[in-house]
Amino acid sequence: MRSLWAPALLLALCVAACGRSDPMQDPAYAAACHGPPVTTIEEREQAQVDGYVINAAFNCIDRKAWEETQRQIASYAEAKAKRDAAARARALAPPQSLSDARNGFRTAISAASSGTPLPNPPARLFVRADYLGAEGRMLPAFVTPDPKDGQRHAAIVWITGGDSSTLEDFWTEGPPENDQSASALRKAGLIMMFPTLRGGNVDEGKKEFFYGEVDDIHAAANRLAKLPYVDPARIYLGGHSTGGTLALLTAETGGRFAAVFSLGAVSRVDHYPQELFPASAAADSREISLRSPIEWLNATSTPTYLIEGMQAPGNVTDVDEMCDRVRTSKIRCVYVPDANHFSVIDRVGRVLGPRLAGASMGEVEILQGQDFRGDLKTN
Repeated sequence: MRSLWAPALLLALCVAACGRSDPMQDPAYAAACHGPPVTTIEEREQAQVDGYVINAAFNCIDRKAWEETQRQIASYAEAKAKRDAAARARALAPPQSLSDARNGFRTAISAASSGTPLPNPPARLFVRADYLGAEGRMLPAFVTPDPKDGQRHAAIVWITGGDSSTLEDFWTEGPPENDQSASALRKAGLIMMFPTLRGGNVDEGKKEFFYGEVDDIHAAANRLAKLPYVDPARIYLGGHSTGGTLALLTAETGGRFAAVFSLGAVSRVDHYPQELFPASAAADSREISLRSPIEWLNATSTPTYLIEGMQAPGNVTDVDEMCDRVRTSKIRCVYVPDANHFSVIDRVGRVLGPRLAGASMGEVEILQGQDFRGDLKTN
């Protein structure tokens, strides 16, 4: 009888052992676990590295934790796919222009006019040519008088530095190291226009610090084009320092200019001190963005030159930042190695003036660049 029981016992033990060797057949295991048991230290460490939780009761990857991890992975993959699709769409879309970005926006930044009396330049150098500003008020401007030669001449609207809305003594020639009058352009035969802008001098309007002033510059150019001795197809825009920044913002909004010459501009308007741009405005990122030329460079349709002297003092770091961002052939960067922020005005004027005054349309490409890093051509 003993011999008959022994084989039966062995068979029963084998069946029990075989059942225990496959816990995945256990409904409780299947409900609690994902995958086979974690049987080695290496498997356990790898599961934890992968972010899974070990179920202590069954020594396996916990099913609920695994399912939650899979939901997170799927959610991340979906979000990444949306970000990638949006990035591809942005890369294919044309850059937004400053004009489009400004559409419908009303600035909350303004300040009362300076109250500085209007200057009185010699009549042989400049006469009044007031214009209707963008807000509907007449704004004073001064222009080179008619040469009385029966010709239509190239002309340039020039925006001064500092408080660019206000004019003081803009005609007195300074030394080559700092000729704020840009007299070399006038002496070369260009008709020059110096406009006041909103909030300048005794205007009853308010300064908007690089915003509405852009519209006034366009209005001034339209007035200049109506003078009988000005060629409306050869009207240029130039400016220095804050005037250079305004000139660049104006170029980025289009207009009638044959070319724009921006000397010593900054890339972002909040780089200016409090007296030139209110620090309180920094709280609104859109107020900053719509006044910062670096944001709108690649939608520029007007031939534009970013120019700065390479010697200190100057804004060459800002010009570098903008030139690194340029991806359009409409913008050329010109560095003048033996000039600084102030002496560059005369250096550029002596080269630029004669060429603009005598150039026909099609001959405006008067500066050279290599990889947008050109040097001013000298005689």
